[in-house]
Amino acid sequence: MTRITEADLPAGLIDAMRHVQRYIDRSGLDARLLELMRTRVSQINSCAYCLDMHHKLALHAGETVQRLISVSAWREAPYYSKKEQAVLAFAERLTHLPAEADNENLHDELLQHFTKPEIALLSLAVAQINSWNRLMCSFATVAGNFKVPEGV
Repeated sequence: MTRITEADLPAGLIDAMRHVQRYIDRSGLDARLLELMRTRVSQINSCAYCLDMHHKLALHAGETVQRLISVSAWREAPYYSKKEQAVLAFAERLTHLPAEADNENLHDELLQHFTKPEIALLSLAVAQINSWNRLMCSFATVAGNFKVPEGV
């Protein structure tokens, strides 16, 4: 059962989150890659609501069931590109954020596939899905009912 509904939220909270989300979604980053990353981060954070949403959005964007099922084991699977591997490693690092981590190697790998502005956008996208995960877990938003909106 949902602990906090949208009606319980302070004015502007969801609007602010959605504003940032629209900015990321319109940034030019690949939608399929973003949904793959969001699925992986939502797995790490055990956010059932976001997993339901992002696996459906990923499928809609052209992702395969096989890749979504095995994204938690992406290091072992041969069907993720170097670019995808770089994003997944980066997303995992930013999600766990270990204090002793050396992020230089991750950025070096990302720079082979992305510009610095794109890496900044990816950083925001990882931060955003982590924020959504934490909100949805805190609110106990019920999973399973998400439908991909028309026009997405």
